[in-house]
Amino acid sequence: MTLLQVQGENIPCRAILFDKDGTLLDFLQLWGPWAESMLVQMQTWMRERGASFTVELEHVLGTVHDSEGHINGYDVQGPLAIATIDECNGWLAGQLYAAGTPWNEAITKIREFSSIAMRSVRERKSAEPMPGLLEFLKRCKEAAIPMAVVTSDSTSAAEAHLDWMGIRSFFTSIVGCDRVTRGKPDGESFLLACQELSVQPHEAVIIGDSNGDMQMGRHAGAAYTLGYCPQLDQGAHLHDADAVIRHYNELGIVL
Repeated sequence: MTLLQVQGENIPCRAILFDKDGTLLDFLQLWGPWAESMLVQMQTWMRERGASFTVELEHVLGTVHDSEGHINGYDVQGPLAIATIDECNGWLAGQLYAAGTPWNEAITKIREFSSIAMRSVRERKSAEPMPGLLEFLKRCKEAAIPMAVVTSDSTSAAEAHLDWMGIRSFFTSIVGCDRVTRGKPDGESFLLACQELSVQPHEAVIIGDSNGDMQMGRHAGAAYTLGYCPQLDQGAHLHDADAVIRHYNELGIVL
């Protein structure tokens, strides 16, 4: 069996499952513009009606803003980082409802805002592989390790983002939130991906940037839960990870 080398430890590994946003690609580069568009549209809508958010702007989606109001960071445990688009839209519609908008109008308006924001994301195609990722994927492919993506995004969106980066062909299975009944941190996505890779859960490793990824792996009986956090001063939130790496060059493959 192939071994995955992690910080001096050899982990038996027949498959690797990856989270997408923040693990395969730069999260803020892709989703920052969407979040900024949503917040600006909502602020304009509310201002016209003399209303405001029920929480501080930074807590609406879990974002960090510079002096000019542009998003330059995010809460790794916030809704923007972890929730599905539908979950985010439901939470944002709640903000409009609290501001006095009937629920049916609130959810319709948020979906309209999200459509506009997503159109910009698709036009920009701002998705770049994380440093060292492409080399690691090539080594896994050479070692005949099957790979999958398990994401809180939709399957179609995930496939598009992987295509933008030119790495879609590396993955045998793509499991989006629309393919399961219960998303992360439940283990259902992990189990479905393992089934499609023809491996047992205890033979697969999960790599992700959120503790929800780590919990998903543990709930499903993963061989190893590997946290990914490039920021040197962060990573404490990955408390259910067996180990945390900062760069893909920290990983080795032994046949």
